[in-house]
Amino acid sequence: MRQRRATAILAALLALLAGGCTRVALGIANGGIAPPDATVTYAPAHGLRLDVYRPATAEAAPVVVFFYGGGWTSGARDDYRFVGRRLSEAGIVAMVADYRLFPQATFPGFVEDGAAAVAWAHGHAADYGGDPARVFVAGHSAGAQIAALLATDPRYLRAQGLRPRDLAGVIGLSGPYDFVIDDALAPIFGDRARWPEAQPLAHVDGDEPPFLLVHGDADRRVEARDSRQLAAALQALGEPATLLMLENAGHTAPLVALYAPSRDPRVLAAIRAFTGAR
Repeated sequence: MRQRRATAILAALLALLAGGCTRVALGIANGGIAPPDATVTYAPAHGLRLDVYRPATAEAAPVVVFFYGGGWTSGARDDYRFVGRRLSEAGIVAMVADYRLFPQATFPGFVEDGAAAVAWAHGHAADYGGDPARVFVAGHSAGAQIAALLATDPRYLRAQGLRPRDLAGVIGLSGPYDFVIDDALAPIFGDRARWPEAQPLAHVDGDEPPFLLVHGDADRRVEARDSRQLAAALQALGEPATLLMLENAGHTAPLVALYAPSRDPRVLAAIRAFTGAR
């Protein structure tokens, strides 16, 4: 009975995602998921908070700061309880962070928020059983762009007294790393002269931490070539970059694999191996 119910929930989740009903799908995904173990304000000036999910036995565990997607215009940390809890079950201290969304902020405001969240994680990882020397950044879609920029453009972490190589690594899920800023995105990215700065691929110079890039090869929202090109650019400079392409999979496939690991066990397994989680 329980297995049939889980299968039915997953089928409903996939149907809603395919139909574009992301917020409803996330509500289903979070059904029955335990709340975070702590919620803290990491950027008081903007009232930004993050949720902390601790493993059952957390001692010098890897830390993952996760940024959600939503086209830089929508999303909330509470929508991703299932991500935080799944990562904590895998032996990771997960921190799911809010950041300012358009129109409250334009580029690079949300990336600056990401840098502040990482700085907070570095300073407080040990308080939650995490290892300050093993802080990773991760994100899905727009959140992956934020995570990747933190690791490729040193200006953001430098403002927080850190460097990209202070990161243990980057986990990008379905991320845009070399994307077209069209009429819909133009207001978000502001001054046209700064648009090239929004592209993580443009900043790769051989001074990056390791990357794990996961992308569905049938993604219609963010082209899979973004992950392929970023991985190739990093590898060409001798930087560790692992590319996991999910066959016949769409934009939300990495998130679905975190919600239901049996759907594609490779995603969670790759994250655990990349972070060294136990």
